[in-house]
Amino acid sequence: MNHYEATESKQLELLEGGIEIMKKQPAKRVNIVSLKLVKESSILYKQRRITSPDDAYKLLKDFLVDSDREKFVVVCLDTKNQPTAINICHVGSLNASLVHPREVMKAAILSNAASILVGHNHPSQDPTPSREDCEVTKRLVEAGKIIGIDVLDHLVVCEDKFVSLKEKGYV
Repeated sequence: MNHYEATESKQLELLEGGIEIMKKQPAKRVNIVSLKLVKESSILYKQRRITSPDDAYKLLKDFLVDSDREKFVVVCLDTKNQPTAINICHVGSLNASLVHPREVMKAAILSNAASILVGHNHPSQDPTPSREDCEVTKRLVEAGKIIGIDVLDHLVVCEDKFVSLKEKGYV
């Protein structure tokens, strides 16, 4: 019994000391926010639905092939695999792009996507996926499973060719 009483009195001392410290600190201002997805522009997509890596390549090619740096793009899809939004979530350097699942999934969540396609370009025009490309893909698939947004494919896009990481077995 004495052990519990000692603990209780020590807790009270810590609590009283904490209250004194709190009295000396000014109040913390907490922002009240809302999130919005802002439409910057739009494009027409004649196929309407993405049914294959070729369809995804046709959509992504215009966004990615002329860039001198790696760009990582998220295509948000509805339940019928129709693209609803495209977000350039990261622009990297000449040969690298650091992509975090949080940034990829942010646009998908805000646009109520049922699934996503991701893609990026290789300015070298060699679509061979790097080890990092494969690792990012695996992390995105895992993150998508947790939050309920399927990652359908990851394309490495170049001017005349592309590689589907789904076809390579990474998705």
